[in-house]
Amino acid sequence: MGVVTSSIAAKFAFFPPTPPSYTVVTDEVTGRLLVPELSASLAALPAGSRRRVGDVDVLRLRTRRGNDIVAMYVRSLAKGGGGAAGGPLTLLYSHGNAADIGQMVELFLELSIHLRVNVIGYDYSGYGQSTGKPTESNTYADIEAVYRCLTEQYGTREEDIILYGQSVGSGPTLELASRRQALRAVVLHSPILSGLRVLYPVKRTYWFDIFKNIDKIRSVSCPVLVIHGTDDDVVDCSHGKQLWELSKEKSEPLWLSGGGHCNLELFPEYIRHLKKFVLAMAARGGGGAETHQADRPQNRAGKRKEDPGGGAPPAAG
Repeated sequence: MGVVTSSIAAKFAFFPPTPPSYTVVTDEVTGRLLVPELSASLAALPAGSRRRVGDVDVLRLRTRRGNDIVAMYVRSLAKGGGGAAGGPLTLLYSHGNAADIGQMVELFLELSIHLRVNVIGYDYSGYGQSTGKPTESNTYADIEAVYRCLTEQYGTREEDIILYGQSVGSGPTLELASRRQALRAVVLHSPILSGLRVLYPVKRTYWFDIFKNIDKIRSVSCPVLVIHGTDDDVVDCSHGKQLWELSKEKSEPLWLSGGGHCNLELFPEYIRHLKKFVLAMAARGGGGAETHQADRPQNRAGKRKEDPGGGAPPAAG
């Protein structure tokens, strides 16, 4: 029974877009990885907005489980953002289950511009141009590889990182947040209590459940912002409300009246509330005196050895 139910929950959790929405090529001159489709997104930005973001790095990272995942790093040119040496904070974004980063990059750019933060987003194993298969364990290894990329290749301090998890992305987000006690903050966007709880109103956590966020949220010590739509018919708003209630350090939540599962970014309150939260987190300071390195990672195009959508069916994504 447990194996069968866990398998159903896993199938419900992952809907990678097919085919992927982007491609990755290598520049023959510089050796850098490029996403040709990214040019259109950058070109579409108004001139004023384009001046507020730098280059977008395309990365291929090796996880401890042997998969090569693709990530995009959007560099903010903002100053005075609350990070080390007056630099910006960094948002580590784990997307939902029915998108890949090719579909998410326009949002990454908008978040970087409006929130004045660096943004790194990544594709789970088996999503986009990442190798492997999407599983709960792989998503944990995936976000760990991205976190290490930030701290080791970009020189980002743990206390300058805000984790952002959307829907199923709340799983790897809370897994990492429960083990990293110096993070600046966590944002949970339409989060799930657990995989099984999306399917059935169970009252306890079973060993075969996946993404047991209801248990891990208690181990998160940094401020937690929860954003959820009141009309979400995929992951009920009660998931977000219970996670907020269980948080140790609660930030003012955003319950978007009439919001569904995949449209919260369209509400003006979304970016206003998120900006207010990020400004508050920047004002807190992160301690330490290390110099923030805004240069490119040391290994831009090569694989890094290390050791969480339109048009999709309704799902937790």
